This record gives sequence, structure tokens and C-alpha cells, in this order.
Amino acid sequence: MRILIIAALAVSVVGCTRWSMDHHLNNAYRAYNVGDCARVTLELSQVDRQSRSRRYVQPEVSMLRGQCLERQKLFVDAVQTYQFIISQYPASEYAFRARARLDTLAQLGHYPAGRAAQAKPTTL
Repeated sequence: MRILIIAALAVSVVGCTRWSMDHHLNNAYRAYNVGDCARVTLELSQVDRQSRSRRYVQPEVSMLRGQCLERQKLFVDAVQTYQFIISQYPASEYAFRARARLDTLAQLGHYPAGRAAQAKPTTL
């Protein structure tokens, strides 16, 4: 009987964590839709804390974070976030979407695609 109670308790705790993580992710999407990026950041940090054992959620969280950074006109940070997604999760749907966002940012002039940094020596 004790084993059955312990097993039921363990299953309910796992379910609660998953429900809570989904709840915060849904709240982040709702906040993004109304343009409240501060709330998005808060909700995504809650998801990050609860999803440490569920790494499959990370590309989605990073994608939404990158989109919010774009909305706040923090293009360099958004580019780095998209590059993180591409490097860490290259086969995911979110890597494809991140590449598309990088292409869009390049077309808008916020990201110099394909250009390396150039040193310009000073003249005395």
C-alpha cells in the first residue's frame, strides 16, 4: 500500500511540474501577443527554472526570447539568441525559424550577414 501511495505521489508531482511549465509558457505567449516583453521575460525565466530536466523546451523558449528582444530593438542580443538556437539545436524546427529571422534581420539592415569584422587602424 505504501509503495502505491509513493508512486501516485511521484506521478502527481511530475504532472504538476509539467502543468506549471506549460502554464508559464502559455502566459509568455499571451504577454508577447499584447507586447508586454517584461512579462514575457518573467514567464520565460519561470519556464527555465522548471524545465531543467526537460531540455526539449529550450529551443522554443529561446525563440520567443529572441523575438521579444527584436521587439525591444535589441537586435544584437536577438541575433546571438538565434545563433545559440542554431548551434545547439540544428535539427529542430526552431533552428529553421531562427535562420529565417536572421535572414530577415539581415534584409532589414540589423544584422550584417556574411561579413566579418574588419579592423581599421588609426592614423597618427
